[in-house]
Amino acid sequence: MKAAKQIFDVAGATLLLVVTSPVLLLAVLAVRASSPGPVIFSQTRVGRGGVLFRCHKLRTMYQGTPSLPSHEAPANAVTSVGKLLRKFKLDELPQFWNVLKGEMSLVGPRPCLPTQTELIECRERLGVSAALPGITGLAQIKGIDMSNPQLLAETDAAYLKAASFWLDLRILVGTLYRS
Repeated sequence: MKAAKQIFDVAGATLLLVVTSPVLLLAVLAVRASSPGPVIFSQTRVGRGGVLFRCHKLRTMYQGTPSLPSHEAPANAVTSVGKLLRKFKLDELPQFWNVLKGEMSLVGPRPCLPTQTELIECRERLGVSAALPGITGLAQIKGIDMSNPQLLAETDAAYLKAASFWLDLRILVGTLYRS
């Protein structure tokens, strides 16, 4: 299963990167035109086994906004273009590079910040930290965010118990339709 998931991730990320490249280019231009600062936002996140890595996203907030979980960031920190990118999950497109580097999977538990200690502890206790983090996951299609660490970790653990190729496909399709 692990090797098949890795092949699916690399093939899927490559295909999706090629297919979405025109959209990514337009999004990059929109971010560049809408506010000063870098187009790509890289943030330290917790990966498999607690290993830290740099997770890449299109910048959706004004430069200088504190590094907080999305549910804690002030609403006025998000740019007008950023709101649109977030609504359609386009800010996540640069994470295909994280998948190609082997730091993330297409589907898995969303990577958290190192400061989200309650979530990290819950995930560790439930064995979730052994999995590669994902661009999307079961919690995202169920509308569970990081504001409820226990429920999020339990949902991540439930995904890992039921993980399969078909479940991953359903989650990917569910992510597109949830947008």
